[in-house]
Amino acid sequence: MSTPESTGGLFSSLRQMLDTVLEIAQVRLKLLGNELQQEKLRVFDGLMMAIAGLMVLMVGAVLLCALVLMLFAPAYRLAALSVMTLTFLATGMWLIRAGQRRLSKSGGPFDATLSELDQDRKGLVPRD
Repeated sequence: MSTPESTGGLFSSLRQMLDTVLEIAQVRLKLLGNELQQEKLRVFDGLMMAIAGLMVLMVGAVLLCALVLMLFAPAYRLAALSVMTLTFLATGMWLIRAGQRRLSKSGGPFDATLSELDQDRKGLVPRD
């Protein structure tokens, strides 16, 4: 004969298990959303650094052209223009390399989510 406590206990256990499964799914979806946001920001930062690097390299190229045009100018102006040209070119190369490093830095999207799901699967395997 079944008592109300045993029936209520089974449904209560099932309800609690369903609540736990839904909570796990919710946490995993939040983690997935966070990783998507981080990946988007990483790509955006890398592209912005690359664009800034290209702009600075263009300014450096213009200054390099001005340097060639001013070869017959007085010595002080030539030295100042040389320093500015080298500074812009070096800064542009540094920004492009920083953007490349930023874009190639990540091990891959959803690493944390995949590792959490692996831990969940390992937790479901019966222990001997």
